[in-house]
Amino acid sequence: MNYLVLGFLYILSGFFMKLSDDAYDENDNLYLAIVFGILCALASGIATVFDADAAYVFIGILIGNLLAFKIDGIHHAITTVVFALICLICGIPNLSWVILLLTILAALSDEIGHELISNVTNNTFIILFFEYRFVMKIEIFLLAVCGVLSYWTFILFILFELSYMVPDLVLKKD
Repeated sequence: MNYLVLGFLYILSGFFMKLSDDAYDENDNLYLAIVFGILCALASGIATVFDADAAYVFIGILIGNLLAFKIDGIHHAITTVVFALICLICGIPNLSWVILLLTILAALSDEIGHELISNVTNNTFIILFFEYRFVMKIEIFLLAVCGVLSYWTFILFILFELSYMVPDLVLKKD
């Protein structure tokens, strides 16, 4: 899959993920949360089945969130099922268990740190590090530098992260 299409899928995935989270958490709108979650699952699922690097990223995020008990609503469950069905029906690329485990651990560290770090320290740097989930960014960057993942994967992951922030910027939350 070419990187332009893959980039579009990463962007859609991050954007719809945030819209789904906000629809449920802030607007108590389960219907919209499910619709946006399904759109996120479609974008990330298509990327996953066509690109091994995307599979590491999106499967790592999913399993990391599962292990952190962040799949905590019906909208998350439906999104997970749709993503899993896409992967099961279409198949995923061959993956290294070691690289997948590293990605899962990075995503898990980000989620746990994001939730707990402010209870453990007052260090602004550490709090911001986990607030913006830098463990996985650094892990993907290092895997790209080592030649395990493409440099494009790091750039696409940053696009995913930025697109996750777009709804907040557009809707200008207080």
